[in-house]
Amino acid sequence: MTIKNKPAAFFTLLIFLLLGLILYENRIPFVEVVIQAGHEGRLTGNTGAQSAQYREETWNILVANHVAKKLQTWGIEVKRMPAKVERVRTTLAVAIHFDGANIPCNSGASVGYPNQNSYHFAQRWREAYSHYFPFTWHEDNFTENLKHYYAYSSIKSEKFLIVELGEITCKKQREWLKPRLEDIASLLAYSIAKELGKSPPNPSFKD
Repeated sequence: MTIKNKPAAFFTLLIFLLLGLILYENRIPFVEVVIQAGHEGRLTGNTGAQSAQYREETWNILVANHVAKKLQTWGIEVKRMPAKVERVRTTLAVAIHFDGANIPCNSGASVGYPNQNSYHFAQRWREAYSHYFPFTWHEDNFTENLKHYYAYSSIKSEKFLIVELGEITCKKQREWLKPRLEDIASLLAYSIAKELGKSPPNPSFKD
């Protein structure tokens, strides 16, 4: 059998493929917010930064759990994910990390995101955290892991941030961060809620 009108047949095939893709995407579950604790559950490979006393994974989990609980108390639907992510659609996704450096105190806070749609959210977070975090900031997306975060392909989010909240391998930063982890989580939860158009109570901080 020969196809007389090949362009039309090709166009029809494209339409069916597009409809199939739309139906497939719509079957992926939707949740309002995804909060991921970086490196959580990993036993091999990139298991996160660590100092003599603390592991990044532990701090990521603590902050992620606190952020999720705060958001839930404000009536916001949250999906908490470990390092191994599920396919999901969401309005906002935030992956929580702390940085590490081979030369201690050579890093600090930073933020990464996949597209221009996340840019303004990133700048609002950067401004909010800069008023509190007294150490170094890097440029946005300053590493390949920030620019091409592995979870972007599985978590289909309108806005997605990877936040590096400070350097766990720097003693001065670590001593400042440790007693303030819940306060930092409260500020992050507040920023997420505001980005969703909510009116959460203002966070309070330790001196």
